[in-house]
Amino acid sequence: MTTNKLFEAAFPFVEDVLALPVLNLDEAASWYGKAFGLVEVERHDTPNPTIIMARDDVKIGFSINGGDATQEGAAVLVADIHRAKEELEANGVETANWRVDERDGERLQVFFVVAPDGLCFYFHQPID
Repeated sequence: MTTNKLFEAAFPFVEDVLALPVLNLDEAASWYGKAFGLVEVERHDTPNPTIIMARDDVKIGFSINGGDATQEGAAVLVADIHRAKEELEANGVETANWRVDERDGERLQVFFVVAPDGLCFYFHQPID
């Protein structure tokens, strides 16, 4: 059985995958919607202005919280790394550093995306 699900999980680089720092929520929502296929599912004003976006039941949030976007991001586990890369590139996103990483005895096919706001995303899939 095949599925169209692409995003399987997201993990923060530093603290909270639901509060990645951005300067403008509407610009973030627009870019991540077009580039990653995320849709806005929540918006909060307190304690910091925040939007939560989702794809395939995986949530990633963006917040005006004073954090340094160039020091943050998320690792995104995908079901099909080739499809993820092709889709992002078709959406005009530059991907970089296509390689195989080894972590905890597991081999991963990976690539990176640095978003316009400076957040870095590590897309990965275990290699069987």
